[in-house]
Amino acid sequence: MRNLSIFIFLMLILPVFASAQVNPNELAYRRSSLYTLMINEPDRPYAKEIKKAYISSEIPDKFNNHLLGSRAINNAVGANIRKKEEKIRIQRENINRYMVKNKVAKALVAKWFNRSANGTFNMELIAQRGSYNATDMDVAVAKSSKRGLALLADAGEELIKNTFVIVNDFHYVNKEEVANKVKSGLAFLKDIAELVDENIDTDFADETLTTFGKGYVIRTRSYLYQLEWNDSVAAVFYDEHWMDEQSYDRNKEIAFEQSDIFKLKLVGFEVAWADLQSTIYTKKTEEELITVATIRAVDAVIAKLQRKYEVFRTKTPLYSANPISAKIGLKEGLKKGDKFEVLEQVADKSGRTRYKRKGVIKVDKNNIWDNRFMATEEQNSIGNMLEYSLFKGGKNYYKGMLIRQIN
Repeated sequence: MRNLSIFIFLMLILPVFASAQVNPNELAYRRSSLYTLMINEPDRPYAKEIKKAYISSEIPDKFNNHLLGSRAINNAVGANIRKKEEKIRIQRENINRYMVKNKVAKALVAKWFNRSANGTFNMELIAQRGSYNATDMDVAVAKSSKRGLALLADAGEELIKNTFVIVNDFHYVNKEEVANKVKSGLAFLKDIAELVDENIDTDFADETLTTFGKGYVIRTRSYLYQLEWNDSVAAVFYDEHWMDEQSYDRNKEIAFEQSDIFKLKLVGFEVAWADLQSTIYTKKTEEELITVATIRAVDAVIAKLQRKYEVFRTKTPLYSANPISAKIGLKEGLKKGDKFEVLEQVADKSGRTRYKRKGVIKVDKNNIWDNRFMATEEQNSIGNMLEYSLFKGGKNYYKGMLIRQIN
């Protein structure tokens, strides 16, 4: 009898321990989806190395990978264009032409609904990413019930609407060229700004010039777009374009191909840097150094875009509740003073997802995880070796609750 009691006790607690080891990237929460491209300019310094690093890098874990075939847009800004505002205007027009010509918005929608070669759709990807039941998401069934319509609307709001495109325009900055000007007393802020193609304030200059020397700086100006998906677009899609394998209609196939209702809107743009000291990576090749700097620049600009534009802010699951922790860090731009709301994901009677704020937490400034690409090689045995960041504030949280930055 005693052995039986022990066995039952073990069967009860083992699932608890197993649950504690769940990978946060496997938790069922709705991620935003991301498609990234770059401006291709073969004549720029290290253009080949930057492109190779960018194309081979992975989409950050906190996003669904929504990549399409093409990853590069040819540059349209000539070397004779000097003013930053003019460069941005020309590049924006260039990107917009590319998006329209290549029907990128429509391609993003087609990927969401697994469009086949003959134009039929299914709900498998949406069901998978949203943790829905694929049968319940079937449009023919959904449109015949109030709950079914609510599920379609929920998927549109939670998943399809949160589809983003980032176009990165990379630029290599020659640190030695700037350092030489500084040493010779010839450098003023306007000279440095011209070299790095950006407006610079005094604080930035003081911080940056101390690190100028042997090394690599990659700057990216990134343009953020969002797929426009609303009730009217969804209604047209489901009524005029949707068909599955059992309801093929050549007219609907043609209607989707000729449709122009799918669009991308510009959210905004941001600039970020990755400054890499070559002396730290003495055993790395030049190509490897460029790779590290390129990937860090991408991570840095995503973090800045999220801080600046609320619509682009992602939710992250709590890794543990005691202590309060999450698998985000310097890669995501986490810093002293950052605050996050803690959200509980619930479903209303119709099946629509709702988020209830359960409290506010603040980052523990002494326990911010350095999860930047190749950061361990810089740290060696120094710094926080935890693979998560810690937070303070509130109680009654549990693992898997979602947090979202609010400042």
